[in-house]
Amino acid sequence: MRDGTNAKTGRPDAVILATGSEVGLAVGAADQLAGEGVHVRVVSVPATTVFDKQDSAYKASVLPAGVPRVAVEAGVTDFWWKYQVQAVVGIDTFGESAPAGVLFKHFGFTVENVVRTVKDTLQ
Repeated sequence: MRDGTNAKTGRPDAVILATGSEVGLAVGAADQLAGEGVHVRVVSVPATTVFDKQDSAYKASVLPAGVPRVAVEAGVTDFWWKYQVQAVVGIDTFGESAPAGVLFKHFGFTVENVVRTVKDTLQ
């Protein structure tokens, strides 16, 4: 977990949740947002079933109430909604053929799009 706590409020301004290779994209977006004064916590959730089994106090400490949440998912995005995310940056389709970098850009699976999505949740 990358904390991203705002020193003034003691909380992050937003939370980005991601798994696996998507964590790098989330961290890239958080870095860019930090440069703009937005404090973002990045939460790596390698196993949602393990996170779901934690007690409510722990889950609330990781995902504080009232803080906007965005998930980043290269696969099926449906399961992220159970974490009360405001948006999911993801790829829910299949069948496109091109190098991964080309497809990610085509589907908006980029740092810039994650940054834009987080900013949209803050408005």
